Amino acid sequence: MRFAKQSCGVMVLVLLCGALAVAATPSVTLTPNIDPPSPSVGPPVVFQVSGSGFPDSVAVDIYFDTTDVALAVTTSTGTFSGINVDVPTTAVPGTHWVTAVAEGTSGTAAQASFTVQTNYPQFHYSALHRGRNPYENVLNSTNVGSIDQDWVYTTGGAITSSPAVSGGYVYVGSADDYLYAINATTGALLWKYKTGNSIVDSSPAVVSGTVYVGSTDDYLYAINATTGALVWKFKTGAAIYSSPAVVNGEVYIGSTDDSVYAVNATSGAQTWKYATTGEVYSSPAISDGVVYVGSDDDYVYAINATTGALSWKYKTGNEVVSSPTVSDGIVYVGSNDDNCYGLQALTGAELWNFAGSSGAQFTSSPAVFDGVVYIGTSVGYFYGLTARNGTQIWYLESTVANVTSTPTIANGVEYFAIGSKVYAAEDVVTGVVLWAGTFGNTVAAAPTVANGQVFIASEDFNLYAYDLNGNTQVERAPERPDPKTLRPDPTLLPTMSR
Repeated sequence: MRFAKQSCGVMVLVLLCGALAVAATPSVTLTPNIDPPSPSVGPPVVFQVSGSGFPDSVAVDIYFDTTDVALAVTTSTGTFSGINVDVPTTAVPGTHWVTAVAEGTSGTAAQASFTVQTNYPQFHYSALHRGRNPYENVLNSTNVGSIDQDWVYTTGGAITSSPAVSGGYVYVGSADDYLYAINATTGALLWKYKTGNSIVDSSPAVVSGTVYVGSTDDYLYAINATTGALVWKFKTGAAIYSSPAVVNGEVYIGSTDDSVYAVNATSGAQTWKYATTGEVYSSPAISDGVVYVGSDDDYVYAINATTGALSWKYKTGNEVVSSPTVSDGIVYVGSNDDNCYGLQALTGAELWNFAGSSGAQFTSSPAVFDGVVYIGTSVGYFYGLTARNGTQIWYLESTVANVTSTPTIANGVEYFAIGSKVYAAEDVVTGVVLWAGTFGNTVAAAPTVANGQVFIASEDFNLYAYDLNGNTQVERAPERPDPKTLRPDPTLLPTMSR
């Protein structure tokens, strides 16, 4: 601490002089401060921690909740930056705390909140359409049997649109012409936006604060996710049943005007249009710069995502309403010719086809995880097939209802609907049913699993939310820790600032 001669009359410590110098207040910044937990399989989710206002040239322990995860060293100005921290796989949805504590000081510390979310932002989770939430870490095969109804929200029409979940809200369309934004925790309405006609099968996509959805009034809409205000709308030539896929600033969607569109996500301007010879109910999947989509002209198309030029097309024996899924270089898709296909993504060559029971149209879209393809049929069968060759592993059968809903996979459990029933089953090998719920009408929309909740839309006009409520099996995000109680890990080596 330096001395100085000041107008207070005598040479004194600057702190005694009052207003001349104030010790810096330590602070930490997280970039980003909202993310999912690291998946159990695959690369970790990483965020960066930066700090200022600390003593110079000291070690600073960085904690995620109460675990010491990194050791930084401050500069001569008391800062550090760019310290990479993995989000723990076990970090459940909610508010967590990152604490930076300077070693060898008396309580010099700073905290910042970090929000963990396991969102489900668009149809079939992502533009790849694999139908799996890779981050869900609350519901699993041991506790899903205990879920019960948390809340129900009633719209003015049947719901066949699959819910999207982002930022604590559920977004879903209804046949009453409205797009709804509903608080995921309470079931309270945030806003609703009226389109010019019903939102039937088009499922919302929520990306960068904007909700995209198609309507049977022929328009693709972009709506502010927070306020419900219209950002732009784009007119196609006929009704839209297809769900938008949003990738790299483009929205891809099919229309019953026989075309597939690429639309700029920011401006709503058309980038390109590709004409098939049949209505497009199928929702596009995008992988490695290629758009894969089915058409009622019996073809599966592969279209260059940048230019709109045809890469290849494959002819099935009937209409392709099913939306393709892309995984490990293979395109999986169902057809109304009673077959599910595995096609080579690069060339369109058929690798295999699986024939369901007679009259078993595959209008459902497949989900793929861990070498298994999950898909349902119009005569009540739900299959598990090996992804590499289409061999049947197991099936479930209903004699009273068909399967139009697309399955969803999360944390070792698959969720799917047959008629007015929704099932949660153990994945991959057995297909053993762990939970079942019955609703007031057909469930044609895919169940959505996010943040420890299951959202189910039904043609009985209702959106349902299920969770474990106060079940003791649920881990909660820990309380904000007192920095004085945190204990450093002596084995950590310093991470230098970037």
